[in-house]
Amino acid sequence: MKRETPTARDAKKIVAHNRRARHEYDIQESLEAGLVLTGTEIKSVRAGKVQLQDAYARIENREVWLHNVHIAPYEQGNINNVAAVRPRKMLLHRREIDRLLVKAQDRGLTLVPLSIYLRNGFAKIDLAVGKGRKLYDKREAIAEREAKRDQDRAMSERH
Repeated sequence: MKRETPTARDAKKIVAHNRRARHEYDIQESLEAGLVLTGTEIKSVRAGKVQLQDAYARIENREVWLHNVHIAPYEQGNINNVAAVRPRKMLLHRREIDRLLVKAQDRGLTLVPLSIYLRNGFAKIDLAVGKGRKLYDKREAIAEREAKRDQDRAMSERH
């Protein structure tokens, strides 16, 4: 009988990234949350048919809900398919929800999903608390990133 190593068991397979989130928000904190999905939805997630582009999370009645996530209908899922874009419940501990509620009520902070991945067969989401960037902040971030890239390139040429 082959034993699983802890690294193989805890490995995560990233299904979808929200590339715009790190560009449009300054990420202050992130945490992992479970995702409540139907049978055909999890099959579509495993197939990688997920879009997080305009997704956001909202706290309603002390529950966290994920909005505007597009999970494509499963091709073999006939009448069992649900709507591609619908609110989906997220699974978090009560203390985590309360802490997020306090942070989300601060002015300018929002809950943004960064990525969806599979861990041990369960769909998980990386949820972040972020503050929206202005246009000039985005330009500064791009300039800093390019300056760092130029420095790294010059150092690698020298050595």
